[in-house]
Amino acid sequence: MNIIISGYGRMGKIIEKSAVQKGHSIIATVDPVSVDASEKNLSEEIINKADVIIDFSIPASALKNAEAVCSAGKKIVMGTTGWYSEMDKMRAFAETDKLAGTGAAIIWSGNFSLGVNIFFSILDKASSIMNSFSEYDPFIHEFHHNQKADSPSGTAVMLGDILLKNIDRKTSIVSEELKRKINPEELHVSSTRGGSVPGTHMVYFDSPVDTIELRHTARGREGFASGAVTAAEWIENKSGFFDINDMMKDIIGDKSNDQS
Repeated sequence: MNIIISGYGRMGKIIEKSAVQKGHSIIATVDPVSVDASEKNLSEEIINKADVIIDFSIPASALKNAEAVCSAGKKIVMGTTGWYSEMDKMRAFAETDKLAGTGAAIIWSGNFSLGVNIFFSILDKASSIMNSFSEYDPFIHEFHHNQKADSPSGTAVMLGDILLKNIDRKTSIVSEELKRKINPEELHVSSTRGGSVPGTHMVYFDSPVDTIELRHTARGREGFASGAVTAAEWIENKSGFFDINDMMKDIIGDKSNDQS
């Protein structure tokens, strides 16, 4: 495939390496501030040369980039986080009648790591079981490096959404610092920022007699990059709006892993 990478920071460079290793061509790297990028802007001329655009830019650019790509009838892998309040707009870019039949497609995720998405599948099953055991109180904590811009991480929010979907006694996520007693229906999702930690996510089920812990620890950004390239390969011949769960269902055939 011919791929454009939008957002050419550390993550973009690792995606480039992963894509080349898998036999794909990087025809442009786009970043308005990176001196290493080949282009400053994601222009229509550049988009038309690509099969898929992989976007790990910034939240302020995410919707604009997706709209431009879909308007050209192309595909975009949206790995940028922080835009989720605009989900309806993002979906419309790939699903409007005007774009029907053009081949426009979006696949998004708060985390494209295949390991993390396997973790999602495991938690989906585990939390369904724990719904029957009210003595176990779930909560989430995550660690990330000191350069991460959002808190909690998109991955932590997705983990929380799985728990809310499957555990009836939990109805809302609380992510701010708590200076009060937490309410029984609230799910606490907490964060720590420091050092160079690529990402560690922990889900706990705690009872008066024991604790069950599920943990995913990233060793680096390579897993995220490889998953993003896999998503680009998956979406190449598709049109419409997808999330990572659609891809995972194809890979593992698990119809229960649905956080959309």
